[in-house]
Amino acid sequence: MTVLDPTVVAAIDDLEVVARHIVEGLRTGEHRSPFHGFSAEFSQYRPYHPGDDLKYLDWKVLARTDRLYTRQFRETTNLSAMLVLDASASMAYPADGGTTAARKNAGVSKFVYARLIAAALAYLLVQQGDAVGLVTMADGEFVYVPPRGGRMHLRRVLARLSTLTPSGVQTPGAVIARAAELLRRRGVMLVLSDFYDAEAETLTELKRAARRGHETSLLQVMSRREIEFPYRGGVEFEDLESGGTRLVEASSLAEGYRARVKQFLDRWRSEARGSGLDYALMTTDVPPDDALRGYLIRRGAGRDLSPFTGRQH
Repeated sequence: MTVLDPTVVAAIDDLEVVARHIVEGLRTGEHRSPFHGFSAEFSQYRPYHPGDDLKYLDWKVLARTDRLYTRQFRETTNLSAMLVLDASASMAYPADGGTTAARKNAGVSKFVYARLIAAALAYLLVQQGDAVGLVTMADGEFVYVPPRGGRMHLRRVLARLSTLTPSGVQTPGAVIARAAELLRRRGVMLVLSDFYDAEAETLTELKRAARRGHETSLLQVMSRREIEFPYRGGVEFEDLESGGTRLVEASSLAEGYRARVKQFLDRWRSEARGSGLDYALMTTDVPPDDALRGYLIRRGAGRDLSPFTGRQH
């Protein structure tokens, strides 16, 4: 059983140490991830031998030839990935804002959690010989770290992540469009956001990035409290982006609120998958290594793809 509680790892000041712990948990957890790394590429077939892992059998070849063959893989080192991190004020919920009740014992904010996931992805990519970059916005200005490999570059990415704080209103479509342009050759875009802002524009730019040939993944980060709305009685809520407040009777709103949030999440899931984009919902109460492991397993198994290669096996 994992011990990587989000509030524990978020309390560690050194983001590189945190990323390493998450990746180690990802690889050595109770259920090891059945993927060959981010840049595993199909190499060749060989005859099946007793004891080979059955998940690498090619059933289509069996149907055509009535013979069992196993797929083999080799590692590539030319993948470029871009992390696109939402740093808008809404990502500060709940630990950095919201109601007093929300802040009390609420765990890490969506932004802190998304940063942990981004750091772990960067660490894993660089460790496997790939290039990783970063795009976001801070104080109304684009933040860009170009994709490169190597330990020194990883530290640069992690150092930049460490300086970011969620604030203001962002234009996610513009950030995603810029990231797709800066990822000059075919690569991977990993977008971490709650996807609250400008839904139509954001989805348009995500689709456009995919049409440019980029493997595009939506990692929707939400707080469990946002989904379940565990409030009762009179509660004052604050809009983290506008600063406006409203006193409401929470109990009377709960049922309608939960229904709308469910519609919101279902809509993003449906739109993403209907557009050929990878999608995962990550809630901040789930240990980050578990969240990443589940995402990578689902991605590989669901699409018959090695994670983040874009090459069908």
